[in-house]
Amino acid sequence: MMQTGAPRRALIPFNVPHLNGRVFNDLKGVIESGSTGGDGPVCKAVEETLRTLFSVRNALLTTSGTHALEMAMILLRLKPGDEVITPSFTFVSGANAIIRGGGRPVFCEINDRSLTLDLDDLQRRITKKTRAIIPVHYAGVSAEMDEILEIAAEHNLSVVEDAAQGVNAKYKGRYLGTIAHAGAYSFHVTKNYNSGEGGAFVTQDDALARAAEITREKGTNRSNFLRGEVDKYTWIDCGSSYVLSDILAAVLKSQLEDLDLIRLRRKRIHDLYMTGLKDLEAREKLRLPYVPPFCESNYHIFYILLRSESERIRVMQKLKEDGIGSTFHYVPLHSSPYARETLGMKGLELPVTDRIYRTLLRLPIYPRLTDEDAGYVVERLGAILG
Repeated sequence: MMQTGAPRRALIPFNVPHLNGRVFNDLKGVIESGSTGGDGPVCKAVEETLRTLFSVRNALLTTSGTHALEMAMILLRLKPGDEVITPSFTFVSGANAIIRGGGRPVFCEINDRSLTLDLDDLQRRITKKTRAIIPVHYAGVSAEMDEILEIAAEHNLSVVEDAAQGVNAKYKGRYLGTIAHAGAYSFHVTKNYNSGEGGAFVTQDDALARAAEITREKGTNRSNFLRGEVDKYTWIDCGSSYVLSDILAAVLKSQLEDLDLIRLRRKRIHDLYMTGLKDLEAREKLRLPYVPPFCESNYHIFYILLRSESERIRVMQKLKEDGIGSTFHYVPLHSSPYARETLGMKGLELPVTDRIYRTLLRLPIYPRLTDEDAGYVVERLGAILG
């Protein structure tokens, strides 16, 4: 229901993580069991849940989505000079993972509609040094995976999906993260399904999953030992400590039990915004997000695109005065100090990425947001943009 009258100052935070009452019993059970460390029985149970829910053969919980991407890059065995292509309009985790894996990030343009990797620019940036592609599923909307996989196959490249924002979203009926050679999920506190901190490395490739177990366990074959496949475990490859604790896995367990509830509530808010703001779009005051017909979104982000950066700043400030949290997204990586000064990218121009960055504004979207709250956000945007 849309609210009318004078602006109110009741706080509508930008994000409120979903938690249910069952989490306290789950945490109590872990603590009382004494098995609070990494990769324990709750982790194993949650990994089995992920495999079942998302139709993936292998799921390994990690300490973050960043670490899942790092594992993927380590497993590529990158050599100095090897390049990995990824959008500039993304969080720094993917670029850092490439560098930590021994490669060099090559930043790619996004398309103007879904804000995912631009296929034409991708093809222009492939060289003899290219080893892999990391498409980013932005806002729970899939990149064009069939085309990306076709390009990758033509050039003998690996594809690792950055599905940090894509948990429980689909591309042509397939869950994001499970389509390419490997995928990375995030369960950070800002995500739809969270454990505070956490992530998962997922793959349909059993051999790759076995190699990932070694990487995740500090480069040891401890997982083989625990399955009784070897009589002792030892250091056999490079790796790090990427296992998630059972305490955090217990938080995620309760989230996954509400999988559909969370998605449907976020969809409700998304639909209220789309309906309530369509008149402003028709009058070219803003642009609404686009979900391609081949995608089933998880409604992780709701954004609007405004006409200029100065207008974006003005609208953010006015919403703040009305008690509504909002934020922009991602300073493009190609324009960051590290990319320009350390990686030598001062001359790189990505005009679509830069324009989207300057004009994109994210609105509150989470299960606890009420219909009335969403209506108030719509009302205030209407008053601000006229």
